[in-house]
Amino acid sequence: MFQFFEQLTSRIAAPFVGEGKRNSKVWQCHCGQSIFFRNSQCLACSAALGYLPRDGKMVALEPAPELNTWRVTDGPEAGLYRRCANLDTPAACNWLFPALDVGDFCIACRLNNTIPDLTIAENGPRWRRVETAKRRLIAQLISLGLDVIPKTQDEATGLAFDFIGVDQEGKRPTTGHANGLITLDIKEADDDHRELIRVQMREPYRTLLGHFRHEVGHYYWDRLVARTHWEEGFRTLFGDERASYSEALENHYQNGAPLNWEQRFVSAYATMHPWEDWAETWAHYLHMMDAVDTALGFGMSAREMDIQYPPFLLESLYDPQHPGGPAFLSFVNAWIELAGMLNELSRSMGQPDFYPFVLPPAVIGKLHFIHLVIQGAGGKADEVLQANI
Repeated sequence: MFQFFEQLTSRIAAPFVGEGKRNSKVWQCHCGQSIFFRNSQCLACSAALGYLPRDGKMVALEPAPELNTWRVTDGPEAGLYRRCANLDTPAACNWLFPALDVGDFCIACRLNNTIPDLTIAENGPRWRRVETAKRRLIAQLISLGLDVIPKTQDEATGLAFDFIGVDQEGKRPTTGHANGLITLDIKEADDDHRELIRVQMREPYRTLLGHFRHEVGHYYWDRLVARTHWEEGFRTLFGDERASYSEALENHYQNGAPLNWEQRFVSAYATMHPWEDWAETWAHYLHMMDAVDTALGFGMSAREMDIQYPPFLLESLYDPQHPGGPAFLSFVNAWIELAGMLNELSRSMGQPDFYPFVLPPAVIGKLHFIHLVIQGAGGKADEVLQANI
């Protein structure tokens, strides 16, 4: 079994060998205990822990002389920090922010426009699950160099979240995005409810993190593509977004996806409208980047793998001549191999596939386009692609 994993992970790490330092997804407390993204206290020595979003790392903390401030224990990080005010709420936020910052919340919690009604007993655990997924999203966006600006800072172009339930008339909210405001039905945090909707919608995959990644894709389309030089390339790959969205929505739910949609789209829902194709593909890009980044962060490395998949070729890329094209193609091919292994592991446990999707060459071109848009905006997508070994 060890040899099997060694063989597999060599193919994942191979495109990135020698390019930089591994960005581990497992950190260490000052006592040596392994700590993880969600931890707020070390189980071994009881030290306070926190996440530094701009540094992308978990750190051990010690109280500083100033009231309610902390400093990093035995680390190079200078300065004083405060712990998010949501640490002691059901959200259980473990993020840090500079002590001189105005307000009491971290960058992730400052994005909250409406939190669930906590007088409803079930909403406390729901909010915690929702915030855990949202923090993972925000951490990834920051790591890619994308601007994460709260609406309280910039109403016109900022981002915000509403986590709400039924209204006074008993109507459930619709999960979606509008002008930077992402709304989530808080019942999506219940596994049984989410699975029921998944089956009704005939979706292969439905998660809180998937919701967030899809909806934030709409937000960044407005920020990064609309009225920019990327519009022409977008319309070539995804279609003309000026087509009526309401008519496209009605047609999709009346007639379903077109025949042979699997040859051009990442999901059936992506066929509905160019905006949805973008958001679905954007979400898959974030899924793939985070999964491979995590695999590399756990130190997966070796030489060869016995299982072979037909690799995608440069012609599949949006810009086959782009100097970063071979590295991106290697990443995609590594993802296909990783997903194949994880699917088999899931099947061996009698579980649904880890990644129940098949990526055709047309989708690879769309993924490459999204990668170039993100790299152009944040300048760190290539670093995430290459430096985590």
